[in-house]
Amino acid sequence: MTLSVVVRTTPTEVEFVSDLLWSLGVVAIEEHWDPDGIVRLQTSLGDDIEVVEQAMKSLPVELDWSTTTVNDAVANKWREFAQPTMIGERIVIAPVWCDDREVAEVVASLAHPDQAIVIPIEPASTFGMGDHPTTMSSLLLIEKYVKRGDVVIDVGCGSGVLGIGALRLGAVQAIGMDINPSCVAVSQENARLNRVDDQWSVTTEPLAVIGIPADIVVANILAPALIELSSELKRLTKLDGLLVISGVLSEHYEHVAQALKPLQECDRIECGGWAAVAFRSQ
Repeated sequence: MTLSVVVRTTPTEVEFVSDLLWSLGVVAIEEHWDPDGIVRLQTSLGDDIEVVEQAMKSLPVELDWSTTTVNDAVANKWREFAQPTMIGERIVIAPVWCDDREVAEVVASLAHPDQAIVIPIEPASTFGMGDHPTTMSSLLLIEKYVKRGDVVIDVGCGSGVLGIGALRLGAVQAIGMDINPSCVAVSQENARLNRVDDQWSVTTEPLAVIGIPADIVVANILAPALIELSSELKRLTKLDGLLVISGVLSEHYEHVAQALKPLQECDRIECGGWAAVAFRSQ
């Protein structure tokens, strides 16, 4: 059996609430429209109730939610519809269970298939399928700025897709951090699948424990968490290094930017109402 989260909302708030849930890293949302005008959004954030509670409390608004259990087959139904995701001109995120022919077709559609970087990912119950706008935009910024030999810190790493993506793009070391203990084994397995396991490490310890600043720090987490962690994020970004943030609804961006001063914005991608922004440490 799998732990399932059920959020009650109204028809006018469905899109907004769904966006909040997507930002937590869910991989599927099932909608149930009740005759009484209530919409129930059902999803999964893993089987650790403490992690689920932390995630729901991290949202910028309080939601009407509860938990239930569902059959594993039902919980994993979404996997039948997952497809390889093309990001930019050469990155393809490939769910490990996808048929090789599906992946080959996406690679063939690239402008330069011979330059494709295929990143196999098994998200399990963690964040990081690669198809959410925040993940896609973060990867585009990483691709643009990462240099060979860079050290990268991936805050809220989930499946490890961003840190592992940075390694595949030329970084020499990536450190993942997440409060969800299941992310340790999942991200380590994904690093192995991408043959970068000797360059990847992951911890559930607080950011304060990490003492080595990085060339690129990427944090695909919600605005309240970005503001709370702003001092540590700035500390961990090397002089002339880059902090890439995402998981921020465009209308909340200015509050985050204020907390990250004196870092200076140098690039931004907006997609689906979400902002991914690169800041330079000077």
